[in-house]
Amino acid sequence: MCGRIREAREGKTERMALITITGVSIRYRGPYLLDDVSCQIEAGQRIGLLGRNGMGKTTLLRMLAGEVAPDSGKISLQEGARIAMLPQEVPADLVGSIAEVVSSGLSPSEEGESSAGWRDEQQVERVLTRMGLSGDVAVDTLSSGMKRRVLLARALVSEPDVLLLDEPTNHLDLEAIRWLETFLSGWRGTLIFVTHDRMFLRKLANRIVEIDRGAIFDWMCDYDTFLKRKEDALAAEEKQNELFDKKLAAEEAWIRQGIKARRTRNQGRVRALQRLRSERQERRSRQGSVRMTIQSGQRSGNLIAEVEQVHFKYAERTIVEDFGTMIMRGDKVGLIGPNGAGKTTLLRILLGELTPQHGSVRLGTNLQIAYFDQLRGQLDPEQTIQENVGDGYDTVSVNGATKHIIGYLQEFLFSPDRARTQIKFLSGGERNRVLLAKLFAKPANVLVLDEPTNDLDMETLELLESLLVEFQGTILLVSHDREFLNNVVTSSIVFEPTGVKEYDGGYDDWQRIVANREKATVAETSPSKVKSAAQEKTPRQRKRSFKEQKELDALPERIEQLETQIAEVHAAMADPDFYQQAGEEIAAEQARLAKLESELATAYARWEELEEIGQS
Repeated sequence: MCGRIREAREGKTERMALITITGVSIRYRGPYLLDDVSCQIEAGQRIGLLGRNGMGKTTLLRMLAGEVAPDSGKISLQEGARIAMLPQEVPADLVGSIAEVVSSGLSPSEEGESSAGWRDEQQVERVLTRMGLSGDVAVDTLSSGMKRRVLLARALVSEPDVLLLDEPTNHLDLEAIRWLETFLSGWRGTLIFVTHDRMFLRKLANRIVEIDRGAIFDWMCDYDTFLKRKEDALAAEEKQNELFDKKLAAEEAWIRQGIKARRTRNQGRVRALQRLRSERQERRSRQGSVRMTIQSGQRSGNLIAEVEQVHFKYAERTIVEDFGTMIMRGDKVGLIGPNGAGKTTLLRILLGELTPQHGSVRLGTNLQIAYFDQLRGQLDPEQTIQENVGDGYDTVSVNGATKHIIGYLQEFLFSPDRARTQIKFLSGGERNRVLLAKLFAKPANVLVLDEPTNDLDMETLELLESLLVEFQGTILLVSHDREFLNNVVTSSIVFEPTGVKEYDGGYDDWQRIVANREKATVAETSPSKVKSAAQEKTPRQRKRSFKEQKELDALPERIEQLETQIAEVHAAMADPDFYQQAGEEIAAEQARLAKLESELATAYARWEELEEIGQS
């Protein structure tokens, strides 16, 4: 673990930070969200901001944007630096043309200069063109994904140095997510973003910053490296706390000894015990993990649904045409497609809730269906969490055991006080946890999940994923989370431009099949070009020269040396003290690692090339 972010050590020369956070604290109710934290952010960094729901990620972004003031401490910007933020939710009052909304992102000083009017118009036009938007279109006619693109354009029109993104992929379809990834990959400013989309995080983040129990931890690495370091850090923290608690328990036992021992009691040891007690009291224990379980219902029949030559349309808009599939017990089926394509409609057809205009749907026997609604329509916003999940009862039955509703909700990280909070006061992630608690309170053998991953923190998301993988029943899943689809589903029903098709496997499997299909199409239309390219790749059959043979003989030793050097650099970077060095030293070592890895790749490629040269 890289440890809590600290001020630069005295005597070290640091580059001027774009943003400096010094001793910042903030709280609303309960413990501090941020407790005397300090941090520096430099130009060009792409920071993935992680933490559980309610830990203060959005609060930190809003403080950086100047929307919220800290209770204490200071946030300083480099002179002239600009910050823009893309909010998590699309504002309800977003009206006007796209050009008007985007223009509202210009700073007041720009709008107030009469001589700058023409330049402002040109800047708006450049941003609209870059993002594929037509300025004349009314915003209220757009899909939620396109509205978020307009909001991103509004954030970018002032040419900010820092862009803050709060759950930017929420409610976006796959096409929009891929577009956003491509766009942000080419954007040269500093990026700080909160997301639950692990593939999005892997592709964009080069630095992970985590908020945990009031502290900020800087891991200075990519997401996959963070996962390993985090696991090791938690294990070390647990061991340290265990040893501390044992020492405290031993001292407590000593202080309670009999009269004789009290008369000879060492006062220094008493004071040390008091310090231990104080330290234990101040230690903010890690919040417990979600412990949700899925109740399996009675065993369904082998057949869940048999669909033959189904056709369904609304007015002139066709949703599905001549589609057929058979879903069997234990299948985990993902539904993939753009927003508005008709995924929820197809779900209702598969479940027998909608009758197709043509074709037939035959349902299996003994189906117990539990439905997760992406719009959370099953939750009454005026009722409390307890009332929504318990349906008026004080207990729930989970796998044959009766639990009090409050105890059950604690497994979903809702304290007794929080359980009595009305739904309308909850965050999006908390509402999703309520819906999961309500869903899993009833036995089911068919789970229908419509966008279950939105707003969930990483830990809850990964637990849900593992539960679904282990679930013995059948799953119908609508999701735009590519990694979630890859890890859960066994087959995918995809809405493509040419119609609805079914594929084995998850998102990556579908993409691979489509890519191979496109390559085959190109090969059929250009056979001579493909043959020519293949011929060019065939190595000449000749004997290796003396020089080439000598080079080949030396390569294994060279490769071994490079691999050893790379392993040594990785070991050094794994040391927590490594990231306490000056930024220039860290950058130099990272550059050295990149050079070694490049040399290793070149050496392997040359080895393969020389091996392919035939010998006569």
